[in-house]
Amino acid sequence: MDVYARSLPVRAKISDSLATIVDYSVDRVDADPVFDYPPELLHNALAAEVGTTDLLIAGPPCQGHSNLNNHTRRDDPRNDLFVATAAIAVALGAQVVVIENVPGVLRSHSDVVDLARRLLRSEGYAVADRVVRMDELGGWQTRARYFMVAVLDGDQEILERTLNGSSGKKTDLLMDRQPPKDVLWAIGDLADKVGNSVFEAPPVQGAENARRIDYLFDEELYDLPNSERPDCHKDGTTYTSVYGRMHPVKPAPTITTGIGTPGQGRFIHPTRRRLITPHEAARIQCFPDGYGFTDNGEGPPRKALAKWIGDAVPPYLGMSVVCAALSVLSEKAPCFPWE
Repeated sequence: MDVYARSLPVRAKISDSLATIVDYSVDRVDADPVFDYPPELLHNALAAEVGTTDLLIAGPPCQGHSNLNNHTRRDDPRNDLFVATAAIAVALGAQVVVIENVPGVLRSHSDVVDLARRLLRSEGYAVADRVVRMDELGGWQTRARYFMVAVLDGDQEILERTLNGSSGKKTDLLMDRQPPKDVLWAIGDLADKVGNSVFEAPPVQGAENARRIDYLFDEELYDLPNSERPDCHKDGTTYTSVYGRMHPVKPAPTITTGIGTPGQGRFIHPTRRRLITPHEAARIQCFPDGYGFTDNGEGPPRKALAKWIGDAVPPYLGMSVVCAALSVLSEKAPCFPWE
């Protein structure tokens, strides 16, 4: 929250859980679930926005849905915050709602996506959703996110066509996109600008990982062969990109909180014998230089930077979906990030 406040104008910060700031109950007895009574906001700062909210953007905690979470995968109480987000949208009377999550939310044990969709439709929203990859929009990372878009009193057919790129209009999300950019387009100018701060320096590697990095460059490889991997990452693992080197002429792989070690993803720099720095990871995640990941003091620890950057939704990706959603409300297309 402090990172966000250092970067953008924030009128009020609320640290409470979503589950404690909205009162709602869902009737699932009939075929079509509905709210038992109108959802009510319990926080004064939010209650003041009722009826005046044009756009609600939400990212309820997604770790319970992630394929990287082997402990509570798709069976986590945090998953129900997706439905609480829908309740908050209804309580605010938001004109447009954009909810993002990892693609794995579609396989949640409680089917929170379908429940939220049906609840929003019961309150007069047109609702459409899809998984979008950043490189599909001409970006420089293969990161994919799930988005649900709801428009109050909107046209269901127009919203679906806009989000799926089939209406033929410039405002379509996937209409006339440019080819994806390579990772060096985003970070090439930082290759030799390694600094002393945690944000500007790559994580220090032990002797064995340093040897693996050298091996990739000496052999001109991008994937580490089994003979050079630790036993836990040989044949049979589902994470084939670990200890991998980024391709200089391809989009970057998905940036995660594991950017500090090669054993958690393809995070080795494409042209330098090191891992990428937090600054380079932030660039890949579309954050502009100067975004508030650091303050004027000593700066946050590396683990905190990795979480903030790795858990984030690339602004380029989020803005693309929001612009497509807003275009459904107006014949005049808003400014798109790829223009």
